[in-house]
Amino acid sequence: MLSRFFLDRPVFAWVIAIIMMVAGGLAIYNLPISQYPPIAPPSIAIDSFYPGASAETVENSVTQIIEQKMTGFDKMLYLSATSDSAGASRIQLTFAPGTDPDLAWAQVQNKLQLAMASLPDVVQRQGVKVSKSTRNYLMLVGLISEDESMDGNDLRDYAQSNLEKVLARVPGVGEVENYGSQYAMRVWLNPDKLTGYQLTIEDVVTALRAYNVEVSAGQFGGAPAVEGQRLNASIIVQNLLKTPDEFAAIPIRTNPDGSIVRVKDVARTELGTEVYDVVAYYNGKPSAALAIRQAAGANALDTADAVKAKMKEMSRYFPTGMKVGNRSPR
Repeated sequence: MLSRFFLDRPVFAWVIAIIMMVAGGLAIYNLPISQYPPIAPPSIAIDSFYPGASAETVENSVTQIIEQKMTGFDKMLYLSATSDSAGASRIQLTFAPGTDPDLAWAQVQNKLQLAMASLPDVVQRQGVKVSKSTRNYLMLVGLISEDESMDGNDLRDYAQSNLEKVLARVPGVGEVENYGSQYAMRVWLNPDKLTGYQLTIEDVVTALRAYNVEVSAGQFGGAPAVEGQRLNASIIVQNLLKTPDEFAAIPIRTNPDGSIVRVKDVARTELGTEVYDVVAYYNGKPSAALAIRQAAGANALDTADAVKAKMKEMSRYFPTGMKVGNRSPR
């Protein structure tokens, strides 16, 4: 009966067909478009760093400790973990499709607190990061120095100090991974000299911690002040050390004869990079690389466009000769 109705009224049928076609065309502008549709199950990543440790040490003292506490989650499908020779540990927990990533993140955080007390002290001081992000990289952001006025360490320090946190706040970005690290004061110990002075590595570390501090000594003329007091100034007695010479002059031990053993007597100090195990190259040249992971449920195309727009905005403040390049993994 319905087909006969439209066959007898072809003009009316054409009008309805045209209206449906126009409505469908207009609806295209409101439909969500994604380069990578969100069909993958949500995942939560736990990242930690144990400086100077081998892959086996990281596996035994960090990765396995955290893995043992990652139990009892709702809708968790599987868990995977990696430990590398650079001291990095990454544990990926994958949940069933439809799981609320915020709830899963909160559950992982609670379980992680049970493992924190068993982790090495240096790992706890470095911090353990829990992030909501997809398993694969969305895109890579690279920095190069066209005039070669900056080397790879300069570029990687700039990327971590000025770009990493900015990109992490872009809507849709779940995690930013920096291939490299920022500058740090390096103290290269000489084992023979340590033995000659009958010192240990712990003695040097203790001295560095004791002298590389910023002490708050209060104020001069602070309240409550006497009547007529007009001057109020902070008292600065010591700041954090900044130069290699300042670190080299740190005393480690005072001998009975009054002589002092300093850091420069048993070690060499210099300004270097925090981690030497990870470097990045772009077309054969040293560079800084930032890997972007998409947040769970975010639109990939919108996120990539937002990252590129933010980098274009930040490029106005780049040092002379620095250039940015974006590349999406295939």
